[in-house]
Amino acid sequence: MAKAAAAQERQRRSRESGEPLTSVRGHAPETVPAELDRLIHERIRLGIVSALAVNRSLTFNELKALLKMTDGYLSVHARKLEEADYIVFLKEFDVRLLKTEFRLVAAGK
Repeated sequence: MAKAAAAQERQRRSRESGEPLTSVRGHAPETVPAELDRLIHERIRLGIVSALAVNRSLTFNELKALLKMTDGYLSVHARKLEEADYIVFLKEFDVRLLKTEFRLVAAGK
C-alpha cells in the first residue's frame, strides 16, 4: 500500500515539474531499423525466402507443406516476392499436371 502511494506521489511530482511520463509496463512501440526490407522480413515471406535459401528449388506443394500454408496464402505472398524480384516461378507440365517450382534469384540471396 505504501509503495503504491509513493508511486502516485512520484507521478504527481513528475506532472507538476513538466517532465513527460514514461510507461514502465506494456509494449514498446514497434520500430523497424531502416536497413530491414519490410517486404521480406514479414514472417511468412521470410519463411519462403529462408526455405529457398537452403534448397536449390522447391515445388509449390513442397513449400506449402513445409510452411504449413494454404494454396491461396502461399500464392499471394509468393507473388509479392516475385514482383519484387526476390524469387522466380518456373512452370512446366509433368505428364498432364502443371508443376510450379520456386527459385531464389540473386536479389533474394
